Amino acid sequence: MKKILLFLLVLLLTTNNINAEEKKMILKLKDGDVELELYSKIAPNHVKRFEMLAGEGKYDGVVFHRVIDGFMAQTGDVKFGNSNSPEYNLQLAGTGGSDLPDLKAEFSDVAHNRGVLSMARSSDPNSANSQFFIVLESAPHLDRNYSVFGKVIKGMELVDKIKKGDGSSGSVVEPDKIISLKSKK
Repeated sequence: MKKILLFLLVLLLTTNNINAEEKKMILKLKDGDVELELYSKIAPNHVKRFEMLAGEGKYDGVVFHRVIDGFMAQTGDVKFGNSNSPEYNLQLAGTGGSDLPDLKAEFSDVAHNRGVLSMARSSDPNSANSQFFIVLESAPHLDRNYSVFGKVIKGMELVDKIKKGDGSSGSVVEPDKIISLKSKK
């Protein structure tokens, strides 16, 4: 009996350590805080880039320039999409990124289900840089074609309140923005 209890205790501690390794962040929106969990084992380079840009405050003030109801909300253009920057240009938002080199794809078998965080890119699979999107409804056509690096674990109802765009492009007039993006302490 003692061996079984010891085994269960070790198993419990190991499981907690595995879960503790996933990093958490707080995405502050106009309607409240959204908690994110990052998948550092699945997409280590994308998570590292996301954390670095967030730590430098690069995402603070960045608009959700493309939001398609029932599909996704895209943000993360730290060059042209940052409403706090002199380079802010809503017409160019979605065409810029950081000054860092693009990232090599880290595709996985994680499905693009509601709440998933994934990196935006051009037609080149290895072109992700700073832009990302939050999946609003399951989008299996994106699976294994975009690098999933995390998910919303609390506050998805706040993400649903982000102002939606018009037409098939999802371009948003007077878009909502990221108030701040910080590591959860």
